Amino acid sequence: MIPCRAALSFARCLVRRKIVVLDSLEDSKLSRCLSTVDLIALGVGSTLGAGVYVLAGEVAKADSGPSIVLSFLIAAIASVMAGLCYAEFGARVPKTGSAYLYTYVTVGELWAFITGWNLILSYVIGTSSVARAWSGTFDELLNKQIGQFFRTYFNINYTGLAEYPDFFAVCLILLLAGLLSFGVKESAWVNKVFTAVNILVLLFVMVAGFVKGNVANWKISEEFLKNISASAREPPSENGTSIYGAGGFMPYGFTGTLAGAATCFYAFVGFDCIATTGEEVRNPQKAIPIGIVTSLLVCFMAYFGVSAALTLMMPYYLLDEKSPLPVAFEYVGWGPAKYVVAAGSLCALSASLLGCIFPMPRVIYAMAEDGLLFKCLGQINSKTKTPIIATLSSGAVAAVMAFLFDLKALVDMMSIGTLLAYSLVAACVLILRYQPGLSYEQPRYSPEKEALSFASASSESATQAMLEGRGFSFRSIISPSALPTQQSSSLVSFLVGFLAFLVLGLSILTTYGVHAIARLEAWSLALFMLLVVLFVAVVLIIWRQPQNQHKVAFMVPCLPFLPAFSILVNIYLMVQLSAVTWIRFSIWMALGFLIYFTYGIRHSLEGNPREEEDDEDSINGATEEKSAFEEDDHHERNLSLPFIFHEKTSEC
Repeated sequence: MIPCRAALSFARCLVRRKIVVLDSLEDSKLSRCLSTVDLIALGVGSTLGAGVYVLAGEVAKADSGPSIVLSFLIAAIASVMAGLCYAEFGARVPKTGSAYLYTYVTVGELWAFITGWNLILSYVIGTSSVARAWSGTFDELLNKQIGQFFRTYFNINYTGLAEYPDFFAVCLILLLAGLLSFGVKESAWVNKVFTAVNILVLLFVMVAGFVKGNVANWKISEEFLKNISASAREPPSENGTSIYGAGGFMPYGFTGTLAGAATCFYAFVGFDCIATTGEEVRNPQKAIPIGIVTSLLVCFMAYFGVSAALTLMMPYYLLDEKSPLPVAFEYVGWGPAKYVVAAGSLCALSASLLGCIFPMPRVIYAMAEDGLLFKCLGQINSKTKTPIIATLSSGAVAAVMAFLFDLKALVDMMSIGTLLAYSLVAACVLILRYQPGLSYEQPRYSPEKEALSFASASSESATQAMLEGRGFSFRSIISPSALPTQQSSSLVSFLVGFLAFLVLGLSILTTYGVHAIARLEAWSLALFMLLVVLFVAVVLIIWRQPQNQHKVAFMVPCLPFLPAFSILVNIYLMVQLSAVTWIRFSIWMALGFLIYFTYGIRHSLEGNPREEEDDEDSINGATEEKSAFEEDDHHERNLSLPFIFHEKTSEC
């Protein structure tokens, strides 16, 4: 009996959820000084990095051709689906923590730790790799003299380590970490400057491309491409076309456009940093959704415009994969424009680096505040109102990685953390919208509020009790009640988990069994059809369930279809990653579980009884006025709902 009881207690620890008190949503130990414009600049700067100067040429030449504009459109639609899920949670739970917090509130502590631990990995590797890219770009402007000097005097000949230690990248990371420690308002101002310069350079590229471009570059014939291949003595492709495809707007067909979209999807990663500003932005419930959606829209327009200008200026098969824009400007006779492009690229990298460093300490701070990481990482500086220990320590780790390690092999690990976070946030939106009650604790007792809401609350409780009494049956699944019940919410939670397994199976089949499907083998077609039918059936059953009627500033439309498709896209992209990447990811997760099961699970605030500190005296009178019935009702509501301390707000 004792082992069973201990196992049950342990399992409850893994699934306990964080409760958010409505009264504390506007309270924060951090400084609320960011505006909506600051969030848009942060999202654009973080998302619209140096990839816009490189990615368009690489994808257009290898995968999409001129149809890269459609690749970016498809990728943007898939990214917006994830962005809308983040936007709803930003409106519901405007607290620091991003996907970590959203998962904690909805599905429990273990998944929250997994999400937060992987976000930390993504931000650390992202910061280090962007810093090395900044260093490399600056070195290019100096004819690679810095690299040659360090290769000569500080060469490293060890597998897995960098060719030479990058002192420049270390200084850059420590400089920006110090800037963030100094204050979030100053950091936001610097980010706006870098982002503004980047946008101006991209506008110049678009205008120049449309002025010097030629629509004929989107209508290159297949015969012309075959002649080019023959003159270059290059063999034709397997289907008889040239190595540059069949010409026209989609030289590699629609499959090439889709392959390009899968690559372009990663170009929109970065907007989630906005979701970590919940305690540092004014009016977060409106600012965060607006910031996420607007930044994704701006980024799509920039990627769309630059890729269109690039493929109009120069035939796609002549594009340079490493530096397409400078080569394209030389092709049209505007050689000096490459210096403008270089300046924009450095500003883009600077804004992207700041966007990687900014959310990293805030996720660490949120996890430390909840007791899942070491408490010292949750300290707030009394003057700057920033998580200074988390900022400096995470910056130091990123600096060491940039200094010594070869990050090219580790960059794919970023994708796992990001895609896992996207998938969990979409799943959490599905689960939360079908819950019978709010995922927050009710506000503190107020006689005025209670007088206005007591009658409606009583009738709602009576209705809820009647609905809870209905037995489980097939009819209740197909024709459920008008209001969500515990039964319907449990059904949705189970179906969302089942949906994830179906998507995983479908992704594995279409990735590793695609040749069997193409050969019309019976087993592959039968399995494919079974998974598709089950996927559609599960989504339709979820759609039939009643949703919570609680309204917030922003809500995901087309539920449950949009989050379900977002889960499908994210898991499919995760399956595309290599086995080596998953092995490295497993090692990182083993380290995380070691920390969680030896420290986090015992120090979690959700598992330890706590007392209110700041307003016992102020609410004593009102508390005494509450009836026994009201107290019992309040207690029942809080048994499965989260809790957060009431904190003091600091204004700039």
